[in-house]
Amino acid sequence: MIMKRIKKLSVNLINQIAAGEVIERPYSVVKELVENSVDAGATKIEINISNECRNIRIADNGSGIHPDDIELAFSKHATSKLTDEASLFNIKTLGFRGEALASIISIAKVTCTTRTKDFDYGTKVVSQNSVVNASQAGCAQGTIMEVNDLFFNQPARLKFLKSAKTEFSYIQELVQSLALSNPKIAFILKNNNQTVISTTCNADLLTRITELFPNNIINELKEVAKTDDLTGIKLTGYISTPEYTRSSKKTMYTFVNSRTIKCPIIMKAIDIAYKNMMPQGRYPFVVLNLDINPEEIDVNAHPTKREIRYKNPNQIFNFVQSAISYTLNAAVQNQTPFPQKDTKIIDFNSYTSIDFQKNNQENDPDDYEISLNTLQRITDKPGLLYEKADEAEQKKIEINFEQPSKLKQINVIGQFKNTYILVENEDNLELIDQHIAQERYIYEKLKNQKEAASQLLIISDVLDVMPEEIDILENAKSHLNKYGYKIDKISNNQIIFRKIPQILSKVKPQDILSELLENLKDAPENELDTTEERILITTACKASVKAGERLTLWQMEEIVKQLRSTKNPYTCPHGRPISHFISHKEIASYFARNLENKAK
Repeated sequence: MIMKRIKKLSVNLINQIAAGEVIERPYSVVKELVENSVDAGATKIEINISNECRNIRIADNGSGIHPDDIELAFSKHATSKLTDEASLFNIKTLGFRGEALASIISIAKVTCTTRTKDFDYGTKVVSQNSVVNASQAGCAQGTIMEVNDLFFNQPARLKFLKSAKTEFSYIQELVQSLALSNPKIAFILKNNNQTVISTTCNADLLTRITELFPNNIINELKEVAKTDDLTGIKLTGYISTPEYTRSSKKTMYTFVNSRTIKCPIIMKAIDIAYKNMMPQGRYPFVVLNLDINPEEIDVNAHPTKREIRYKNPNQIFNFVQSAISYTLNAAVQNQTPFPQKDTKIIDFNSYTSIDFQKNNQENDPDDYEISLNTLQRITDKPGLLYEKADEAEQKKIEINFEQPSKLKQINVIGQFKNTYILVENEDNLELIDQHIAQERYIYEKLKNQKEAASQLLIISDVLDVMPEEIDILENAKSHLNKYGYKIDKISNNQIIFRKIPQILSKVKPQDILSELLENLKDAPENELDTTEERILITTACKASVKAGERLTLWQMEEIVKQLRSTKNPYTCPHGRPISHFISHKEIASYFARNLENKAK
């Protein structure tokens, strides 16, 4: 092949190449322009989408663009948000690269009308194929950006767009996210002039959540507010209790310095905090903003500003995870101060440049996940660091488990179907599943004990198993030994229990074996945390009182006291809810009873 002579590309072609990175779809145009409106100090931003998401109109009441700067604003790498090289590492605005407008005018027909407060007249810019023509115009203070016929000169790009409904759903999710991170700004989103989102200005975050989501969600939220006095890092927002779950990660909104971002470190911290508190495939509702010194992060890792890097990722993970965990625990224990000691962190020091791969699912164009190889490195045994609690802290844990009677009085009033414990509280009737309540208590007790207590089996039956089941047990042998099991292979299809955890002394080995195999058969190989977790869950499940078992009043009280002493009393280790509350008001309403007039 003979190489042609080198020549300089045209400005429009250069901008189109850049647009391939910055402007992927209509969602990208909305993101870049609305972020400009936020940076301009707007208190009201209106977005109108039409023509199958190829026409986009964004109007704001921000500071506007100076008439002498208007043409420069549409040129590549021109911005008011950076002054020198040092300011690149102290970014306090959402935009800063100076690429968006130059990219947009190369792939769409754009009209911009803008005015600053210092001028009686505004400026109108009409652009197509990167050619800019400006003239005076009358308009209110602020900026109106009209983007029409997106990708009109790139028919190949049009073929990659999804349906108009799907493309608009991306935009709607984006505007929701921007509205949550900027509750002081009023957002209006219209689709073909039909209002889809409308929020007020000067709202607080809780009010903003009610404007965007069903009102009943407020009862399921707990406030997160933690500050590290030494570093100034702050985490604020709201998280749902484990009983309130969603089927998608779409309702997990995370921000860094009010910038919408998909951060694997924060997402991993959320996952660890909620671990064993939710059923598999269910997710919490989360709105969290991490405030951090801009000099401690790098947001210039990707043209779309989706990625972020931290100088100290360990610190971020540990801070976020401990804040969420404590909030969930404090909801039950009515605690206020944050503990000084954190229990578990992941070592991200080797992964400051995190490798992202695009998630090709249709439901989220901005959802970048940590790559599989990196995730495996992060969750492998060498990446986990455990801080040992001091002796006083350890004693507190033991007291919680061994002396639950110190908790406030429990008013157990009965048992329903020999399965559910009925507890009368001040304002509600609580139904507790006796099996999973005790399962949660035993699971946490086993997890915190230093050494597993075993019982030697003098006589034990030889049990028949499949060859593949032998392999499962052999692979997990060291972990089984750690938690009080000793299982010997007799032949290629027979095993025998030599020891079992003392807590399972009354359970038949055959029943233990069946449960172990069921839980371990699909456990990923070489994942210590997962394998041992499943062994603990199996042990706790088999040791717990069963559904359908009649209990004495004393036994029921002990189970409730034990549940109240746990760190995570919301769900069992499998993620199933433990309690259900029926309010006094709800019961009275059913019987048409007025609580204010108790005499009747």
